[in-house]
Amino acid sequence: MALSKLERRVRIKHRVRKVVFGTATRPRLSVFRSNKEIYAQLVDDNTGTTLVSVSSRDKEIEATGSKLEIAKVVGKNIAEKAIKAGVEGVSFDRNGFLYHGRVKALADAAREAGLKF
Repeated sequence: MALSKLERRVRIKHRVRKVVFGTATRPRLSVFRSNKEIYAQLVDDNTGTTLVSVSSRDKEIEATGSKLEIAKVVGKNIAEKAIKAGVEGVSFDRNGFLYHGRVKALADAAREAGLKF
């Protein structure tokens, strides 16, 4: 029996999360992509807390254009907020999504803004 798209993504997510772990000094940059929006957050898995979060729904994100361009703005914002919070390096968690398109655009923009991963 074939897996649905969601079941396949969840399997990949669990496989990745066995390896990727966030600490206070090097948190996990978790990305979630819906059909309309994109969300990114820095998570400390030791305490189970979210340190910084940004989404395309935030008021300060006033990017217009394609979803790819909005993902770049979200990546830039998450990097700026992380650096303000004293975080320079992160572990990237693509959350079961392919490293392609909007997920890749967000990651590249975060790297360009000074985040190391």
